[in-house]
Amino acid sequence: MRIAIAGAGNVGRSIAKELVDNGHQVMLIERVPRMVRPERVPAAEWILADACELSSLQEADLSSCDVVVAATGDDKVNLVVSLLAKTEFAVPRVVARINRAENEWLFNEQWGVDVSVSKPRLMAALVEEAVSVGDLVRLMTFRQSEANLVEITLPENAPYVGHPVRDVPLPHDAALVAVLRGRRVLVPTPDDPLEPGDELVFVVTAEMEDAVRAVMLGNDDENGKQLKGVRGKVF
Repeated sequence: MRIAIAGAGNVGRSIAKELVDNGHQVMLIERVPRMVRPERVPAAEWILADACELSSLQEADLSSCDVVVAATGDDKVNLVVSLLAKTEFAVPRVVARINRAENEWLFNEQWGVDVSVSKPRLMAALVEEAVSVGDLVRLMTFRQSEANLVEITLPENAPYVGHPVRDVPLPHDAALVAVLRGRRVLVPTPDDPLEPGDELVFVVTAEMEDAVRAVMLGNDDENGKQLKGVRGKVF
């Protein structure tokens, strides 16, 4: 894919390097001259320009890009870049970085954002994912499909521990996409048994999260009540 990244700071450069290593064509757009450091990601195309200027994006041929990533440290800039990329250049996929949690509500389809990544929410979700056993943690939201990526770490007393995946009666609009077991990432098959401590990763609609939680975790034997709601955050 051809991917444009607005912002060549630490975040933008790190994204660029990963994408280049994965075989993609990457263009970094940076308006501050001292931040233009082609030696940091030599395989990328570097452009000294203001990504909020329509003429600059035209010169960069943004319409030829499959993805635009608005990765600056300024939420206002990221919103403008996202809107221009979607409305003026019809870029199929726009990903935007959110720096301040209070601005999350702005990063939606009306501003041209297909996927938003909130640093504060991501940190909170990762912390909860690391310490939560026996609850559902929402890791991220796919805006276009209205589905979420969620994780459940199975406690020893989970109903389907020791059962093969085929025995798990998942509701519709929910799919088990990965099992993290120790250092291994398993693509689940119907015959794979579930073990205590498995981290199960699902793609599920928001409406079905409670149903997935109920199936995988059952009820709290101590008080007979269903385990509490989502502890993770959308970003």
